[in-house]
Amino acid sequence: MQNKKLNIEPVALTTSAANILNCGITSLAGPTGYTQTQPYILLTHIRLTNKTGSAVSVTLYKGATGASAAGTEFAFAAYSVPANSFVDWYAGAGGARFDSGDYLTGLAGAATAVTLTAEGEIGLS
Repeated sequence: MQNKKLNIEPVALTTSAANILNCGITSLAGPTGYTQTQPYILLTHIRLTNKTGSAVSVTLYKGATGASAAGTEFAFAAYSVPANSFVDWYAGAGGARFDSGDYLTGLAGAATAVTLTAEGEIGLS
């Protein structure tokens, strides 16, 4: 089975860690003769866009829901996004895998100043 392209729509970051992305589904009841599995995401690109006239610090995390624990920083750790600009992150070969128990969470130094968009692939284990 082939993975499908995934575009993550814009999300405005707030000043407290919030869930941005998770691929877990709550019901795996499927058709007769087929056992469904939890999907996974291969994250390949993240763009942070700062729409304000001042630089804004951003930190993203990979971990449990709502997590912002030291040591779980992902892609951007207290990264300063320049005023009226954007920064991009690209995963290495194959992308960064997020399973159903993994959450991408994040926060910014100023509420709704920075917007996150991302892309990747989604597939089944």
